[in-house]
Amino acid sequence: MDTTTVTASLTASFGAAEWIGWTLVALPLLLGGYAFVLYPALVWALARVRRPFAMPPEPARDEDWPELSILIVAYNEEKRLRKTLDHALATDYPAQKLNVLVVSDCSSDGTDDLVRNYGDSRVRLFRMPERSGKPAGENAAGPHLKGDIVVSIDASILIPRDSLKPLVRALLDPSVGLASGRDISIGDEAREGNKAESSYVGIEMTLRSWETQVHSIVGASGCFYANRRHLQMVQLPPELARDFAAASVARAHGYRAVSVDAATCLVPRTPTLKAELRRKSRTMGRGLATLLYLRDMMNPFKYGSYAWMMFSHKLVRWMLFPSLLGWVFGPLFLWRSAPYTLVLTLGMLVGLALARLVIVWPDNKRLPKLVAFPGYIFISIVAGWRAWLHLLRNEKAAVWEPTQRPVSDMPSAG
Repeated sequence: MDTTTVTASLTASFGAAEWIGWTLVALPLLLGGYAFVLYPALVWALARVRRPFAMPPEPARDEDWPELSILIVAYNEEKRLRKTLDHALATDYPAQKLNVLVVSDCSSDGTDDLVRNYGDSRVRLFRMPERSGKPAGENAAGPHLKGDIVVSIDASILIPRDSLKPLVRALLDPSVGLASGRDISIGDEAREGNKAESSYVGIEMTLRSWETQVHSIVGASGCFYANRRHLQMVQLPPELARDFAAASVARAHGYRAVSVDAATCLVPRTPTLKAELRRKSRTMGRGLATLLYLRDMMNPFKYGSYAWMMFSHKLVRWMLFPSLLGWVFGPLFLWRSAPYTLVLTLGMLVGLALARLVIVWPDNKRLPKLVAFPGYIFISIVAGWRAWLHLLRNEKAAVWEPTQRPVSDMPSAG
């Protein structure tokens, strides 16, 4: 039977509605299977045959470590910032080589006074002339930074005492332009409804470790990463996510970007799924805008494996979210020939109702376990839909509102 005959037979068996329906139903399976199963398996296999990334030797003397600046862009972080500064300055990095620059995005609480009165000359404040968002603050920080390395951290995270040196050591390799830390999601499991975030973060960090062995990661951890100062000085449009773009900036300048497992940071989970929806919507929205801006980095003829990883880790993964609309509408084209597929439509509608439930759930009440995990999944889907809608409408990201992460249960520096 020749190809023409097979095509004619299939066309006769399936009408236009069936073709549309099965395509819509199959697409999420194909994209999700590739992004979360096949791609990680391929990266793992390639990592096994590549020579492992070897950390450069640690300098023997304190004076041999490079001078660096820790950069923190903050907006109304008075409640969280002191502990972050305490931990940053309590690391085992040579004290005389360590500087901290806090960029206040026109904070209206006591953030500025906290920094001014912190009591350590290594901690300096730069206040933005007007509220412009985190990426604009990162752009403006350049002339005020000291040293050859810039370590960017969030205002609400904690750096363990022995985490900063491994991050900087990676940059002692002249081929490395960016080094990203390993997030450890922490929180009070007795109260939170967002424990599923920890599992996702762990999977993501493992994938970055494998990508490092292949060549480069395609996005840094926004909570804790370091790059060379001249790369930090590259100006980026303020609507983009610098932590994502920074890896591509390094790659475009001939460097690799690596993940350093020993460079951990403690990241408090968002306490509610309602807060997680806002965080994911903002993060994915900026991520999609950044991916569009960096689309040339997906040219395999110019960037090789990096282009493939950018396409797989970012584009395909984010394409999964709009494709899931196929499970809402695809079965409607198949209700006569394959009525059992309507269970997908029903499942999606139930899931969206669940997402609505966790959004309106009172913040002071704990989510039941049977609701929390599927709620996280469907909150992520809704956040992805929102992000794509903003991109299609060409809407600029709203002025930055930092994620309000808890601080009361976090340990003190020591």
